[in-house]
Amino acid sequence: MHNRFILMKTKHLILANLLALAALVPSVPAQTNRADKVETKEQRDARMAWWREAKFGMFIHWGVYSVPAGFYHDKPVGGIGEWIMNRAKIPMAEYQQFAQQFDPTNFEADAWVKTARDAGMKYIVITSKHHDGFAMFPSKASKWNIYDATPWHHDPLQELAAACRKYGIKLGFYYSQAQDWNNGGAAIGGKWDPAQQHDMDDYIDKIAVPQVKEILSNYGEFPAVLWWDTPMDMNPERARKIYDTVEKLRPDIIMNNRLGGGFKGDTETPEQRIPAQGFPGRDWETCMTINDTWGYKRDDTHWKSTEKLIRNLCDIASKGGNYLLNVGPDSTGVIPQPEVDRLEAVGQWMKVNGEAIYGTTATPFGGELGRPVKGKTGYGGDTTVSSVNDWRCTTKPGKLYAMIFNWPANGKFTLPGLQSKVTQAYLLADHKDLTFDQTQTGVTLNLPAEAPDKIASVVCVEIADAVAKVAQTK
Repeated sequence: MHNRFILMKTKHLILANLLALAALVPSVPAQTNRADKVETKEQRDARMAWWREAKFGMFIHWGVYSVPAGFYHDKPVGGIGEWIMNRAKIPMAEYQQFAQQFDPTNFEADAWVKTARDAGMKYIVITSKHHDGFAMFPSKASKWNIYDATPWHHDPLQELAAACRKYGIKLGFYYSQAQDWNNGGAAIGGKWDPAQQHDMDDYIDKIAVPQVKEILSNYGEFPAVLWWDTPMDMNPERARKIYDTVEKLRPDIIMNNRLGGGFKGDTETPEQRIPAQGFPGRDWETCMTINDTWGYKRDDTHWKSTEKLIRNLCDIASKGGNYLLNVGPDSTGVIPQPEVDRLEAVGQWMKVNGEAIYGTTATPFGGELGRPVKGKTGYGGDTTVSSVNDWRCTTKPGKLYAMIFNWPANGKFTLPGLQSKVTQAYLLADHKDLTFDQTQTGVTLNLPAEAPDKIASVVCVEIADAVAKVAQTK
């Protein structure tokens, strides 16, 4: 995964800043989306339809790095777990020995996908290859893969694909196209082992392109998403080879904005942050960890609360984005129980209130979002998270969903400036009608004394117009 601290310390800061500036463009012309691909708005809308409907997905970072689990020679290594080879400067030959201890006999694809489904997630993106170059699938391009280098001899991507079909979940693959610390790709911070010295173009031709062909060809209708990362040293020529491979095999696939070489992708990818105002006119997805690391670290127990995760989901949906929430399984194939527990709690909320998330678009109000706050930029190009106010709102044709975080003590809740005629209002928790008072300045709902949900209670407000008319308020 992208490590902002490392990027800021290297000569590749310029690249990161250019990506950030590009992401600040508020919209994309109707006839284009990524690089030179041309499609009409209708074609793009059809291609992106399932992703926009989904809103909530599971990121999975899993690989050999789960064996050292954040420790090298019995000492903790700072930073995120999947970067341990880079952060500890572990020689290739030594790092590759971890594969002999990677024997995930407790892995159950069905259980993983069921966990995602029960959490209300509609898609999964798993690391098919991270920066250590270890392929989580059988690969003819490199023996440094889970089938040939470990005692397990399985293809977890194939098993996950089968489970995703069973549960109606889309499956996508993360692939580190540029950095590859064992197969000759780039390395942020420089290469620390003479064995890593390798021609980048040779790596692209003999590893990256063939492996992209493999993951696009061997899993039926999957992957539905390709998730690139850290595009250092990806000039237009290198990126073009990978891009053309994808366009030839899977022209309808959704790709993020991290391929590099000038290829914009379909989605913006703010990381560990929620942009203060979203990305109006662009599809976007916040990726975030439940603790502080992406790949498993046995000493990272800094878990986000269920309240934080649910309110993040509400906040992101209210700005028109998707939430890709990460889990980091251990080397035996088990997702840490604290992550499972939190996902179960989010799932319970979604069973009641998912209507306010799935298939919605951004708030028609905006004043509740707060203002951007100055701060460091990274992927996605926006600044820090906006302050969480008392409520958020999403919308569908003829409906508004007010997600109330702090229940008003006086029993009154106002949607400011709403001009569309309100025809009905009710809580999603019980669907009992609420009374309301509508004036030229908005509509005030009369709420029960107690909130049905302490984290976020949702009121559905049905209106006479397909698209809400809202007067701007100060």
